Amino acid sequence: MRCYPPLMSKIKFKNRTGSELVGDLELPPGGQWQATVLFAHCFTCTRNIRAARDLSRALARAGFAVLRFDFTGLGESDGDFSSTTFSSNLDDLEDAVGWLVENLAPPQMLVGHSLGGTAVLAVAERLDSVRALVTVGAPASADHVLEQFSEDLETIESEGSAEVQIAGRPFRIRRDFVDDARSYPLEERMRGLRRALLVLHSPVDEVVPVENAERIYTAALHPKSFVSLDGADHLLSDAADSRYAGTMIAAWASRFLEVPTPVPVEQTVTHGRTADGFVCRVQAGTHELLADEPEKVGGTDLGPDPYAFLAAALGTCTVMTLNMYARHKKLPVERVSCEVSHARVHEEDCEGCENSAHKLDHLTRVISIEGDVDDETRQRMLEIADRCPVHKTLSSRVSIESRLEGG
Repeated sequence: MRCYPPLMSKIKFKNRTGSELVGDLELPPGGQWQATVLFAHCFTCTRNIRAARDLSRALARAGFAVLRFDFTGLGESDGDFSSTTFSSNLDDLEDAVGWLVENLAPPQMLVGHSLGGTAVLAVAERLDSVRALVTVGAPASADHVLEQFSEDLETIESEGSAEVQIAGRPFRIRRDFVDDARSYPLEERMRGLRRALLVLHSPVDEVVPVENAERIYTAALHPKSFVSLDGADHLLSDAADSRYAGTMIAAWASRFLEVPTPVPVEQTVTHGRTADGFVCRVQAGTHELLADEPEKVGGTDLGPDPYAFLAAALGTCTVMTLNMYARHKKLPVERVSCEVSHARVHEEDCEGCENSAHKLDHLTRVISIEGDVDDETRQRMLEIADRCPVHKTLSSRVSIESRLEGG
């Protein structure tokens, strides 16, 4: 059995201060994903550290879309690292969520390594879509990172900043970072999270001792789980350790995330004559629908025809995507509606089509946005409509596999 690699693309987005942040989006082989995940890397690291890369790819192979990015001033992202604080890292995470909302779907899970794990615990209370949290080698409080430059701490506090050495590299740390890190009583806020939690930690971690995992686990409410990364170092520099952690996270996540339910279609036999009947019973989870053809083509018109279902899929996905965007941006949108029609047209009637002798399927979508929303915002929402998952599926190359049952 061949193991196909995940699909990866570089993305860029602006954070609330105007800095351009750079990230990688990992998609499962084939591009079809079940849910979205946001990953936060460790303090002064980048998105390309082994732990970030291997954990993301393990989740992508398990069917998740994973975004990892460089925080402000690190890696390929713009901005001044010395001006960042723990709070600004949380803002970067929330801005990354905004990108996911606009382009894929709100994240259902946050995964953080080291101080990134502390950050995802702190930012989760801002994000209604998040159902599960994962920490890997995370400190129980943000001020734990201050121990990495304890010798320079007095200088930072007295002079306002100091250049410190972290992992052999120089970084300028300002007093703002120190004060902000000390202001996050994370354990006091854990009980209000009410999210599923997975804590992974190595018992021999020399950077963040395993006692931190115990404090996080004890402070959290159920459901919660702990996985020991026996023998691993803090950075999971051994590929076997990082891949094991990714596999464990993927297996655990499937229990707590909402994933689409496959929609099997069962054709019923009408009066015992399959040639005369078109009625189909569609069983979608616990929901049952009927599909049929109109009477003029020999049907009994007991339900929408297949193309009406196709139009409905695009219309409903469009409305859901725009409502989600409006809630995230706190827009005064009262109602979104969408009318979709299907036709076969000559390519000459389609702008940008090359061969006018051919016909193609053409879907027309008319979107109505009710509320006190200005023209610029309406135009932006029209652009967001093109990013709904069904639109992306219909406008991309689609692969269909057919086989006989039991074959």
